[in-house]
Amino acid sequence: MENFIVSARKYRPQEFDTVVGQSHITDTLDHAIEENQLAQALLFCGPRGVGKTTCARILARKINEKDGATSEDGFAYNIHELDAASNNSVDDIRALIDQVRFAPQTGKYKVYIIDEVHMLSSAAFNAFLKTLEEPPAHAIFILATTEKHKIIPTILSRCQIYDFKRITIEDIQQHLMKIADAEGIQYEDDALYLVAQKADGALRDALSIFDRLSTFSQKNITLEKAAEVLNILDYDQYLNIVDLALDNNIPEVLTTFDAIVKKGFDPHQFIGGLGSHFRDLMMAQNPSTLNLIEVGEKTRVKFGEQSKKWTPQNLIAAIEICNHADINYKNSKNPRLTVEIALMQLASLSAAGTSEKKKNI
Repeated sequence: MENFIVSARKYRPQEFDTVVGQSHITDTLDHAIEENQLAQALLFCGPRGVGKTTCARILARKINEKDGATSEDGFAYNIHELDAASNNSVDDIRALIDQVRFAPQTGKYKVYIIDEVHMLSSAAFNAFLKTLEEPPAHAIFILATTEKHKIIPTILSRCQIYDFKRITIEDIQQHLMKIADAEGIQYEDDALYLVAQKADGALRDALSIFDRLSTFSQKNITLEKAAEVLNILDYDQYLNIVDLALDNNIPEVLTTFDAIVKKGFDPHQFIGGLGSHFRDLMMAQNPSTLNLIEVGEKTRVKFGEQSKKWTPQNLIAAIEICNHADINYKNSKNPRLTVEIALMQLASLSAAGTSEKKKNI
């Protein structure tokens, strides 16, 4: 049996132009290398899984390539990585400083990548200050962190800071599509959109979910299977509930809600999600706000069709009903009843023929 390599490692970018969603940084670094204007101390900061360490490794290799410090098979000699999470003492930094003093045997620069630099102790930071302010001409430091606020100001002032941003849902979805095509995995666009949404801007998280999903679905990723693996209600469940409410079918609405709860879903999350669904229906009624709905293309069409059945006044009332139920849920002695009352009010909106605000009990 062959060793399985997770997608986050297998498809880790090797060049700046393949890094996803960070062009404002990769372009700057490329130009800095070309024009020989690269600072000797750089700080990469941003959320997890957005490419900080990857960009640090690509930059280190490019510096080595320019100065002839790579072997024929592409191995770079003068790159040293230190994980500050497990090497955070003052002795570890002093050992690094002693090593920095020696010039490289081949090439012009030694590149030091210090990951999770915010984990360094206060004494380690202070021991590092002088070297970071006046490094030897042959040393370049690349620091990476997810928590810039934990780094002392005297370190920050000595570094050129690059802020990595969360990767957009569309960029993550496009990247997942490329990997799925390369791996021969069938997929629904909306399923990959849901994965990208769940990843919350972290590409590594998205790739981890993608691997789990491709195994579970036997290389056929559907929206239904994605919702099952991620343990979230898919859009069809909410579309169904809203259609039943429009038909004033209170018994069926309550029965459907009961089936959802029996599957293990939290009623509080359900009512919050239902409020978001009504909000999306409101956005779908106007072409200028259609882009504010964060769903896949096929699902967006379904939202547009359902929104035409509702008046704007009833949608506003529905959003308020869900919002009141969401607010009152934790204070209620019978939380489930709070959600059921909201559902009954929603199923009575079109029957009442009024846009008055329905007060939650």
